[in-house]
Amino acid sequence: MQKISRRGFIQSSLVLSVGAHPLSALAKGLGKRKLLLVGTQTGGKSTSHGIYAYAFDSATGDLEQIGLAAESSSPTFFVLAPDKRFVYAVSEVRQFEGKPGGAVSSFAFDRKNEKLTLVNASSSLGGGPTHITVDHTGHCVFVANYGGGSVASFLANDQGHLSPSVSFFQYKADKEKNERGSHAHHVTVSPDNRFLLVNDLGLDRIHIYRLDATTATITPNDPPMWRSGEGYGPRVLAFHPNGKWAYCVNELKPTVNVLNWDSERGALTTVQDISLVPEGYKGDAAPGDIVFDKQARFAYVTSRLDDFMATFAMSPKDGTLTAINHTSCGGKRPRHLALDPSERWLLVANQDTNNISVFARDQGTGHLADSGKSFPLGSPMCLVFA
Repeated sequence: MQKISRRGFIQSSLVLSVGAHPLSALAKGLGKRKLLLVGTQTGGKSTSHGIYAYAFDSATGDLEQIGLAAESSSPTFFVLAPDKRFVYAVSEVRQFEGKPGGAVSSFAFDRKNEKLTLVNASSSLGGGPTHITVDHTGHCVFVANYGGGSVASFLANDQGHLSPSVSFFQYKADKEKNERGSHAHHVTVSPDNRFLLVNDLGLDRIHIYRLDATTATITPNDPPMWRSGEGYGPRVLAFHPNGKWAYCVNELKPTVNVLNWDSERGALTTVQDISLVPEGYKGDAAPGDIVFDKQARFAYVTSRLDDFMATFAMSPKDGTLTAINHTSCGGKRPRHLALDPSERWLLVANQDTNNISVFARDQGTGHLADSGKSFPLGSPMCLVFA
């Protein structure tokens, strides 16, 4: 079984910049290019300092760095609110305000002047916050604490100000069942905004909660969880656009589970268990993230340690996957990937080689081609087109 390891290093304390970084040059020069925000790991050997802004040209696949949009300690994952007025980010640090644990921060997103300004920050109540999401109303924010093995919810007001934690659940392993320690890795809101699902990589399960969107309160559902195979390590979850199926990427056993979603009961059932690695492959693999096109014809999954991407065709009848091919990720330790708005290009954040790779995408076949385009950035972790 592979050892569960979140980071080679984590910055010891949180430092937030209260100053905004105006991106007036971007406002004047963006043209038809699309705005891309990139979260990074900071401290240690990393040369990055927070969230960066880029202009992406969908005609050529070129990426131009505009500048530092917000200075922050290890904003390794962030999410844009539905109305695009705010950005909510984790700070994957060991201490916040002198106490153990990471933080979750809110930034106002001024699209006219293209800048991020800190609103406030709150304790994530657990170490190593690794993923954050916001519900469909834009007022409920959720964070998964990987190191702390916990989940917390927060209420955001109309000004983007985050409350202290509203709900908090600490997970524990059952030693009698020889369970590994909890590592909450991903938080997902159901398509109808009635449930929150929490991938627990350490306990081989997805915790399921009912969500009260007026208060950001979550309560255990019945059934309270879905279980993966033993030792699978469910890392990431993504819902199909039709809201009927979900895809769980497993880190420790490199597979993807296709799941049926019962929206009335809040229950997941396994439909398919498909290997991520090619037949006969004996090396290491550690799947990372998944993305699919808007029509849900093709899915792309990153894998670290072996540093490749897998391309799958998606069945319109039952959502099952069929492997197409495997390609290089253009670097080492791919953390996150994103399709640009035109869906002609796939971008990959490669943490260890400090670069963002761009791949040309055939929209008819789903095939990826190395464009030869690679753009330097220290420890890129999260890619969000704004």
